[in-house]
Amino acid sequence: MATESLSDQARFIFTTGRWIHEEILKIQSRHLARQAVSPNIELSLAQLNAIGVVRCQGPLSMGALAEQLGISAPSASAMVDRLKEKGLLLREHSTEDRRKVVVRISPEAVKDIEAVEAGLLELFEDLVKKLGPETTDQWCRVLATIQKVLLGEAKTIQNE
Repeated sequence: MATESLSDQARFIFTTGRWIHEEILKIQSRHLARQAVSPNIELSLAQLNAIGVVRCQGPLSMGALAEQLGISAPSASAMVDRLKEKGLLLREHSTEDRRKVVVRISPEAVKDIEAVEAGLLELFEDLVKKLGPETTDQWCRVLATIQKVLLGEAKTIQNE
């Protein structure tokens, strides 16, 4: 990789990252299909991503969710409506500002989401075993550096 151009390296990182993300979403989708409260629940990868964002970020305004997903507010609203109908998300008025709508995970969906997360953790534990301690340590160091850079950029953007 050291002899490849910066563009080739960036493309490799982007493609591999996207592939890992898609694999995780597929695992989540299969698990939810088996474990969901209603076995007839079918979720798109975009819907799984929305649930994941709300799970990680906590309750979000509709605008913040749309921004996190990189979609328009009307698209986010339509997606939340579909996920609300499936019993996975709740749409509530903010306790601080009644005009603001907040999206959160429904209590009924928390168990399913925790089960999906446990399955994903098992997947990564298996991957770590296959990689071995040296490669895993390298991966963790690289990810820690990436995290610092991204958090530093996020702080810089917020200060602008």
